[in-house]
Amino acid sequence: MLPPERNIPPPMGWLFSMLGCFLVHGEDASRFWPQWRGPMGNGVALHADPPVQWSEDHHVAWKVELPGKGHATPIVWDEHVYISAAIPVGPKKDPVYNQAEGAHDNLSVSRDHLFSLLAYRRSDGMPAWRRDLNRVFPHEGGHETGSLASASPVTDGERIIVSFGSHGLYCLDMQGEVLWSRDFGSMQTRHAHGEGASPALYGNRLVINWDHEGQSFVCCLDAASGKELWKSARDESTSWATPLIIEHAEATQVIVSATDKIRSYHLMTGEVLWECGGLSRNVVASPVAGHGIVVAANSYDWQAMLAIRLDGAKGDLTGSKQIAWSMNRLTPYVPSPLLYGRKLYFLRHLQGILSCVDLITGEPVAGPFRLPRMRVLFASPVGASNRIYITSREGITLVMEHSDQPKILAVNQLDDVFSASPALVDGQLFLRGESFLYCLEDRSKTAQGESAH
Repeated sequence: MLPPERNIPPPMGWLFSMLGCFLVHGEDASRFWPQWRGPMGNGVALHADPPVQWSEDHHVAWKVELPGKGHATPIVWDEHVYISAAIPVGPKKDPVYNQAEGAHDNLSVSRDHLFSLLAYRRSDGMPAWRRDLNRVFPHEGGHETGSLASASPVTDGERIIVSFGSHGLYCLDMQGEVLWSRDFGSMQTRHAHGEGASPALYGNRLVINWDHEGQSFVCCLDAASGKELWKSARDESTSWATPLIIEHAEATQVIVSATDKIRSYHLMTGEVLWECGGLSRNVVASPVAGHGIVVAANSYDWQAMLAIRLDGAKGDLTGSKQIAWSMNRLTPYVPSPLLYGRKLYFLRHLQGILSCVDLITGEPVAGPFRLPRMRVLFASPVGASNRIYITSREGITLVMEHSDQPKILAVNQLDDVFSASPALVDGQLFLRGESFLYCLEDRSKTAQGESAH
């Protein structure tokens, strides 16, 4: 069992409940990892049983060197893994330094970049295809720990949609042929720290969050054609949170977490259904939802987590009884929460301090714990087969029991830097580093399972 972190009080909360729902619809969605945060949008793989232990010479089914940098989570459908990348090409030019107010710890831009989508075979990591979608000299370099390809693609098994923000939105078929593209102009991000909100797909409707230092908006497109269905202007500064699409009562809602307000839009019309203030600037973590509750959190100017009841939610909910519970300690900044059964797991800010609360009672289940060897975390925790997986930038992945008394099952090390969240499918775990894409799998276990059938 993990020792509790000293001098950190347990999280406080009121009654809440939550259960993920499918964002990408289709009979195969639950079998794969079709989008950011997995098939249910909560970080859980329903049918996966990935390995518990690995190292560079143990349970690495394959490892391929990547041509460019990207922090986007790999998506997995059928027999392929898809990743986006920003690949520097051509001769060096005079560097362009970010001029945004408050810019700090940023990288200059000195080369053109190819913005590309790549497909690899799950069986052996061999390249299946690569599509270079745009070549451009980026106007912002982003934070030194970031990337120019941080938004995760999304697929429904018929098409793949990838957003490079200022450098284009693209829809491809499963063979990599471009079906349509859109250009929304250039984002001016806060502190010039880069872009990262992923597209969200529900049926034939695609939702884009475009919060930046210019005119922000959220829009809905027809996924088959790219035609705009509705667009809603937003008085918001830069946010990096991916929209969450949920079904509740008779309305399908698009929930976007941001600084001024967390807002819910009607997926069909773009009408604002409700809104709620309470978060600080620089909203990165994506919300989770279920059991009639939406939970949003961030940690920048202050720490905040809000649980909002959907039943009866209408208008401005700030400070109202629609807020089921809230907390102001231990909340996440970059990593999004993991919703696994009745348990909500979350990390403090960027640190290896893990808390878990019960979904129904809101009471602490476990922690807060200081996780061993974990220093800086950008990747969001994921869960499968009654285990949770937490990956740090230093290449450490901690595997823990998903239980009321969690214990560490393994501490695994790989020789790369990891900011992208893991993807879990069947017996495989995919980790995208800054240099390599790893497929981790216990193939002896896989062979035993096949022989049993």
